[in-house]
Amino acid sequence: MYKCLCVVVVAAAIHASPALAAGPLQVESRVLTEQKTRAADGTVRVALVPARRIVPGDRVTFVLAYRNTGTQPIGNVVLDNPVPKGIAYRAPAATSAAPDLSVDGKTYGPLASLRVATATGTTRAATPNDVTHVRWRLERPITAGAQGQLAFDAVLR
Repeated sequence: MYKCLCVVVVAAAIHASPALAAGPLQVESRVLTEQKTRAADGTVRVALVPARRIVPGDRVTFVLAYRNTGTQPIGNVVLDNPVPKGIAYRAPAATSAAPDLSVDGKTYGPLASLRVATATGTTRAATPNDVTHVRWRLERPITAGAQGQLAFDAVLR
C-alpha cells in the first residue's frame, strides 16, 4: 500500500508539469531517476531517465526547465517548486545553483538558517527532511529565446 501511494505522489508531480504556461515564460517540471547500466568493459554508466516506477529509498531528481518564448527579456524571475509529500529533499543537483529552501512555504533561506517548531514549543534546526519548498531567484533577466534548467535531488520516503 505504501509503495503504491508513493508512486502516485510522484506521478502527480510529473503530471503537474506546466507549472507556468501563461505568457512568454514557459516552465516544465520533470522527475527523473538514475538508471545504471554496465558496459561491455565493466564500467557502470549512470543516466537520468523519466521516473516511472520508484520505491522508497530511490533517489530522484526534480528538474525545472524554463524558456523565454517572447521577444523581450524577462526579469525578476522566481521559480518555486513545492516538495511533494512522500519526497525528502537532499541537495541541489550537481549542475544546478543552490536554491533557497523553506520548511513552511513562507520563509526562505539557506537550510542552516531555518528553524522548525517542536511539539514542546521550542524550535530546532531544520534538516533536509523538513524542506517543503525549493525556490530559485534568477539573478539575471532571461533574454528572448534563452532557456535553462534548475534541479534538486531528493529521495522517495
